[in-house]
Amino acid sequence: MADAVVTLKIMPESPDTDLEALKNAALSEIKAFCNETQTKCEEQPVAFGLKAVQIIFVMDESIGSTESLETKISEISGVNSVEVTDVRRAIG
Repeated sequence: MADAVVTLKIMPESPDTDLEALKNAALSEIKAFCNETQTKCEEQPVAFGLKAVQIIFVMDESIGSTESLETKISEISGVNSVEVTDVRRAIG
């Protein structure tokens, strides 16, 4: 099986949410889900001081759906929503 590159968009509950703590908790869940330590995190401005966290990581396709990961991340304190915005098959 090939690898898949997954992009998650995590929306915090408010502009006051500690994004570093949110990122660290989400990265911990990703590592537990697919044992991936190579990730890319970005903060993206949304509106009125609110910033979304975008995390890109690689997982083995054989793991299947990311639904359980999304559920775990949505249960993190300060998270309003989690959405997979992109999934691509990695070639090479």
